[in-house]
Amino acid sequence: MNGEELQEHARARVQELPGADLEHPFGPDWDVFKVRGKVFMLMTEVTGQPIVIVKADPEDGEALREEYDDITPGYHMNKEHWLTLHPGGTLQKSLVEDLVTESYLLVVENLPRAKRPVDPAVFGRTGR
Repeated sequence: MNGEELQEHARARVQELPGADLEHPFGPDWDVFKVRGKVFMLMTEVTGQPIVIVKADPEDGEALREEYDDITPGYHMNKEHWLTLHPGGTLQKSLVEDLVTESYLLVVENLPRAKRPVDPAVFGRTGR
């Protein structure tokens, strides 16, 4: 998947997530996606290629970085809790969508119940 497709798939998934908003607090070169004011995904090309940065459970993130060459620690983010998805050949659309959804849910889980746009225990989690 090339960089344009990577960002296109991530952006399309965000559009399906309740309460997700796009902001540009770091300028026009950074698309920052938030739910109830909390960041769950960033996209940029400042590295010279289109990348997507998502939040991940530290254990899941470690396993993903070991399995995929196109997944590295989060660019300019906490390396334990964030992943960078790079264009290349190994990432499938379904994995990108799952990682965006998981990032969103990790943020939603930490919101006060009254502010949650979805129930993170059941939204988008199939087969668990």
